[in-house]
Amino acid sequence: MPDAAVQTSLIEKLERSRIAARALATLAADRKNAALEAIAGAILEGADRIFAANALDLANGRENSLSSGLLDRLSLDARRLHGLADAVRQVAALVDPVGEVVRGKVLPNGLKLTQIRVPFGVVGVIYEARPNVTIDIAALALKSGNAVVLRGGSAAENTNRVLVELIREALESAGLPADAVQTIDEFGRQGATELMQARGYVDVLIPRGSAGLIDTVVQESKVPVIETGAGVVHMFLDASADDAMAIDLAVNAKTQRVSVCNTLETLLVHADAADRLLPPVLSGLRAKGVTIHADDRTAKIFPDSVPATDEDWAAEYLDHDLAVRVVDDLDGALEHIRRWSTSHTESIVTADLANAERFLAEVDSAVVMVNASTRFTDGGEFGFGAEVGISTQKLHARGPMGLSELTSSKWTVRGTGQVRG
Repeated sequence: MPDAAVQTSLIEKLERSRIAARALATLAADRKNAALEAIAGAILEGADRIFAANALDLANGRENSLSSGLLDRLSLDARRLHGLADAVRQVAALVDPVGEVVRGKVLPNGLKLTQIRVPFGVVGVIYEARPNVTIDIAALALKSGNAVVLRGGSAAENTNRVLVELIREALESAGLPADAVQTIDEFGRQGATELMQARGYVDVLIPRGSAGLIDTVVQESKVPVIETGAGVVHMFLDASADDAMAIDLAVNAKTQRVSVCNTLETLLVHADAADRLLPPVLSGLRAKGVTIHADDRTAKIFPDSVPATDEDWAAEYLDHDLAVRVVDDLDGALEHIRRWSTSHTESIVTADLANAERFLAEVDSAVVMVNASTRFTDGGEFGFGAEVGISTQKLHARGPMGLSELTSSKWTVRGTGQVRG
């Protein structure tokens, strides 16, 4: 049975979030930017506190056999911490979306209609082992005028607690309500369950993490959900692909950082180029420690592999593993992607303009690329400063979500006494 005391305490927190959201909704951009600068400074000044907490989480993660991919996402070092502070400052430098005019018109009767961007209000986020999300979401929520309620999971509990403490201290130092950023980690799993049921207190819920976590939130939430999807990401090496480019892009897309959702998980190779491309491309990947899960045609060309199964085509490895298949042609690649993709990111490597344009037009994913590493599907790389997540759904937002995607809109109507006849 749910703990009534937990439910009451959590609702009290959410009520404070709604009060904070009302204060943020009309806040001038310069005050929000000052708070973001304070947060960036607090991250760096609080490095010792953050690293000590992170070390505890990493030790617990190893003891609990957390996967290498999750341990990598959980880990913070000086470079990553400076990256988080830089991301907050980049968000501060972006144009405030609140109040932006989306469209407008004057009706024949003289009514002036204007659609403007407004904050959601209270944004809930449920995520796993990703302390960077704590910072990114807090910064984006603040700049877009939203209060945020975070459920970061047990794996990063110590790190997230310290990060939220630092953020709240920075908000207060800037004269903003500390309750603009709250965590409900202390309520455990019941907290996540209650957050999913908190319709009327939370305006939108965003899950970030494993496919299982995302599916649970989508299935069980009464709060509207923006779905961020798992990344079964594909790259297709066309017959005309340049050898050096194919090697560079495949190796970068798979190995630049293996534990993130935009890393390459399945490589498709045109049959006419398989003998030419597979040996150097897969050798480059093996040199980086990647295990090749190969279909029969790939295995004949590159024996240093293990057999692929249907589970491999559906796998988001988030590790040093890659599924590889030889396909007859572009149609074969498109059919494979249609069947197995999670609609995150797909890339084609080709010198054939017609094939490139057809790939862009026919692949139904949030991000579709030509001759580029899939690792560029990222809010920071897209110039958003940071990202809420990569939305793979089709309503409201799709692809990397930045400031604009954390806003809704409303219509203002200015009249001079018009009545409807």
